[in-house]
Parts: sequence; C-alpha cells; structure tokens
Amino acid sequence: MGWQKTFTLSQRSKGCHLVTDEVYAQITPGIKDVKVGMLFLFIQHTSAALTINENYDRADMDMALDNIVPESLNWMHTDEGPDVSHTKTSLIGATISIPITDGRLNLGTWQGIYLTEFRHAAHSRRIVATVL
Repeated sequence: MGWQKTFTLSQRSKGCHLVTDEVYAQITPGIKDVKVGMLFLFIQHTSAALTINENYDRADMDMALDNIVPESLNWMHTDEGPDVSHTKTSLIGATISIPITDGRLNLGTWQGIYLTEFRHAAHSRRIVATVL
C-alpha cells in the first residue's frame, strides 16, 4: 500500500538549501510504519531541483553550478532575466529516491536533501512525496 502527500517548502532565493528537516516533518506520517520501502520526492517546477549531497558545505555546489551553466551565455529565454534555471534543473533533476528502513530515511552519515533554487527571487516550491 502506498502513501502520497503534496507539500510546499518555505520560500528561498537562489542557492543550495538543506531541507532535510523540513521534508522529514512532512513525510513522517507516511514512513513511520514502513519496515522496508522507498521515498520518492518530485519537485513540480522547472526552475528548481532536488538532490542529495553532503550536508556540510553547500556553497561549493552553488559555485560549481554557476560555472557549469553561467548567466553570461546568450540565453534566448530571458523573460525573467538570463534563464539558466531550466538547464540547471535538467542537469540536477526533478526527482530523488531514498530508501526507508525501520520507519526512517536511510541516508548516509553526511547526506542531506537539498533544494537547489535557481531563481534569484525567493519562491515557494511544491514537492510530491510518494512512499512505496
């Protein structure tokens, strides 16, 4: 039997933001009785992404993405400024999956869930959490 919930993360501006605790607060009812399972998180946006990474130094991730996909390229979609966000979202991805073991997320010691926000202005982001 599955479980699913859509929730909204608090507003954040450009950068890589550790959201593990915020996500955990939303999904606890869905995972607490799961012995062995999977959590799938899907972000319903094309200008932000989800990733799992080291939960210590997030500035490096933001710097690296800015160098891989710089705003200085000759972007055609410029309604909201140089639109690097869609390209970065394609590189990082809209979905992550995390094993569930004994009612807890089975992340590694230094792993955390990140929202990578690519817009300069702060936005709220909708996440669909699915537990199987």
